[in-house]
Amino acid sequence: MNEFPFAVFGTFVYAYLAIIILVLIAQWQIFQKANQPGWACIIPIYNIIVLLRIVGKPWWWFLLMLIPIVNIVLAIWVLNLLAKSFGKEEGFTVGLIFLPFIFYPILGFGNATYKGPAGNNFVPSNP
Repeated sequence: MNEFPFAVFGTFVYAYLAIIILVLIAQWQIFQKANQPGWACIIPIYNIIVLLRIVGKPWWWFLLMLIPIVNIVLAIWVLNLLAKSFGKEEGFTVGLIFLPFIFYPILGFGNATYKGPAGNNFVPSNP
């Protein structure tokens, strides 16, 4: 019996778990930068409520996220507000959507600072 496919599968599983752990640690850092408890990112449902608090939206948006199609629009909107809360622009939002394993660590471990909910003092870098 050839064990090669199982070895490759195991490698992908370990790589996937490593990416999940990296993004989780980055989210922990993002929450702490926003003066929220870092451990909140590992509690299901509560992490979304805290994220909504970080971006300046009410908790009941979580209920709207339970509606199909609406949840996709709101998730993208929340990611955009998260990027703006850290002084980033819409291009960073696209990165958060399509390459979260790169852009979450940039927010969490980089020099991005929390500017307030949705970047109260957000001023684009190119006027």
